[in-house]
Amino acid sequence: MAGRRTTRVQALTGIGVDRVGALAAQKEESSITAPKGREQRDKPLRMENLDTDVPPHPIALEATAKAISSKEDNSYLPFIGQLGLRKAAAAHVSRMTGGVTQYSGEENCVITAGGLSGVLNTLFATVEPGEGVLLTDPTYIGLINRVKLVGAIPVLLPLEFRPGKPWRFPREKLRQFIESAQETDGIRITALLLSSPALPSGAYLDADDWHAVAEVCISRDLLLIYDAAFERLLFDGRPVVHPAFFPGMAERTITVGSASKELRLIGWRVGWVVGPTWAIADIRLVGMANVVVPVGIAQKAAQAALEQSAPDCLMFTRELQARRDLLMEELQGLPVGVPAGGWSFVLRVENGREASRALMEEGIYVTPMDGWGEAHGEGFIRFVFSNEPCHRLEGIGVKVRAALNHPHPESTPTL
Repeated sequence: MAGRRTTRVQALTGIGVDRVGALAAQKEESSITAPKGREQRDKPLRMENLDTDVPPHPIALEATAKAISSKEDNSYLPFIGQLGLRKAAAAHVSRMTGGVTQYSGEENCVITAGGLSGVLNTLFATVEPGEGVLLTDPTYIGLINRVKLVGAIPVLLPLEFRPGKPWRFPREKLRQFIESAQETDGIRITALLLSSPALPSGAYLDADDWHAVAEVCISRDLLLIYDAAFERLLFDGRPVVHPAFFPGMAERTITVGSASKELRLIGWRVGWVVGPTWAIADIRLVGMANVVVPVGIAQKAAQAALEQSAPDCLMFTRELQARRDLLMEELQGLPVGVPAGGWSFVLRVENGREASRALMEEGIYVTPMDGWGEAHGEGFIRFVFSNEPCHRLEGIGVKVRAALNHPHPESTPTL
């Protein structure tokens, strides 16, 4: 028994972010002690993790400061989250559906210790071991790991990679892909775990895509777990399209939200799950058997930020789009998937691990994507642009080309 690794753990894959992040932190520390004038030049570009340099809304900081000395917030109760935040989250998700689906904070919401905790609790409550869960390829390995952790089987639907253009969701292949998984591989898919914009690709599902998802879910009686962490961080005027907007989807859509991305409350560790009462009852039960209770002193801050989030989120999106636009110009001609939203994108390379090491030599810290996909995994690297302002990103194209031995298109001789 001693030293035995369970099959559950053996199925998991490291995300790589922690390893690259530790190396970046060491480099950052050495840059601080560099001679005056060299510290900024030596400071690495931190593009390996989902931190952000844009602070949260001041109202969240004020609410947190008050909660620290509040007896009410220094409490285990209520186990399912404070009612004020549950009402705010339910109202928010109702708005995202265009008011088509109305949720109640009392009946349709539970607060979780971050969005990924909400995903895990939802999977435990709704998916049986051995059943298949469809995700896109690529998908953040943390989501894939959570599917494996509950004993389910991740089934990856490849997005269409179009270098220099946004990724495309292959909606016309969805039904056949699900049928093939069962007929060819013997995997019965019972749930879809999707996000828009997706992590790490920034792929966006438009109304036609979600309509196709809704048709398949209804005809095959499938559950949709919708990871809405980046939902409003959309570029070029793209509208939010929530799957519970479509007829017949309210009773089979579970929305998992997070204060970490749109609200930038990363260290507060607050998320929410909103869905039909039949599902929320069991998700609450799993939550009390898992983390038990989200952080008390963080919940009023998340509530305040969420209630004031419309203009704040718009401001943040504009900043992210400015960074996206600069990066796409810098990397023009390279095999990049243009993100339609979110705060990361991926670049196709020959070998992700080797490319990551080469970029570190140029002071750029990015994550290889082993295990993040089958079609779009080890041959890609992820860049995160939430933690570096535009003035720090200028000139990155020269460094990337030098590291990957890609000449600039303008310098390539014409044959």
